[in-house]
Amino acid sequence: MLTMPDVRAPRLLCVEVHEGRPLSFLTETAAAHLAALAARSVFVPTTTRTRKQYRRIHLPGPPAPYAICANGGHLLVDGESDRDWQGAVARRLAEQCAPLAEVLAHLERTAHPDWTRKLRTAEELFAYVVTERALVPELWLKELSDWAGQRGWSLSAQGSKVYLVPRPLTKSAAVAEVVRRAGTEVVLTAGDSLLDADLLLAGDHGWRPGHGELADQGWTAPQVTALGERGVLAGELILAELLRRV
Repeated sequence: MLTMPDVRAPRLLCVEVHEGRPLSFLTETAAAHLAALAARSVFVPTTTRTRKQYRRIHLPGPPAPYAICANGGHLLVDGESDRDWQGAVARRLAEQCAPLAEVLAHLERTAHPDWTRKLRTAEELFAYVVTERALVPELWLKELSDWAGQRGWSLSAQGSKVYLVPRPLTKSAAVAEVVRRAGTEVVLTAGDSLLDADLLLAGDHGWRPGHGELADQGWTAPQVTALGERGVLAGELILAELLRRV
């Protein structure tokens, strides 16, 4: 996302290629900040992406010793999913929310083919629908959110994707486990979607860019800095702030 005239656009580094096409980018300045940050802190990439989707990303700097995928469902330690964490997550979900199969069946019944491109599960932990977003009825989203909430699940709409994620499946829980293992004292966070809100609230300080689901809702919190910058420039600014704090 480049919100400026072409002549002012910064040089970009591609960090993700998918099906032969460049997909995700950092500014070159952000890449330098990220490499410096990873060398001076416990840098933890934290994402709703599956492990396969996360592994498409090639960030500058040394490999991250920890990474969190599937919205906290997988804790990667030196690139491999930690089995103890997987077991703890499975037990928590079984005890606290409706099973994935029930949610998936409801989506199959209610997601209309006129505006549904794909219906997918991620890591057998949560489900999402790829939609023609402009055609999706707001009433369907509200009813789906209410239905899911009664069963211990949350809805997040991000661009063309509508996610249904178990409420006990959180990034903040996985980050707390990293803090325990790494022995860190300060947690700094950043995120832009509803699925990042618990992570932002759990940090000592956090940053929210001017784009994304949280910005669209005007969401903020006392320990969160809400930025006006959007896209790659927001990423660059957040990394500069993180590096300054570290």
